[in-house]
Amino acid sequence: MTMTDSALADQLVALLDEWMAAIVANDAARIGAYMTDDWIMVSENGIATAEEFLAFVESGALTHSAMQQVGEARVRRTGDVAVLTVRATNIAHYQGKRFDADEWTTDVFVETEQGWRCALTQITAVAAP
Repeated sequence: MTMTDSALADQLVALLDEWMAAIVANDAARIGAYMTDDWIMVSENGIATAEEFLAFVESGALTHSAMQQVGEARVRRTGDVAVLTVRATNIAHYQGKRFDADEWTTDVFVETEQGWRCALTQITAVAAP
């Protein structure tokens, strides 16, 4: 069964909302359930692996107190890969220091036997006005 582009976009945006809720809950196991085992995040700090990111969350060194989408998401699918781009804001705490972020995020999802899972997240800070 082939899903319409609109239905897929709705599904992935809902999945992203659930993933963001897991991040705000600071629940490493729940967060990891939305990622492939080889997930990476690319940011101005370089590349972080799923293992590294989840270890920071598990230890409590990295927490989030807020995270939400801002505006409409853009979703495009090619075969079993879908790319979701959206602006998001979040409040993170790393080793006790607060960080407020306003970012464009691009998530590359792959369709697996367990459903759609994120394989790569690219973060780009929104330029200050």
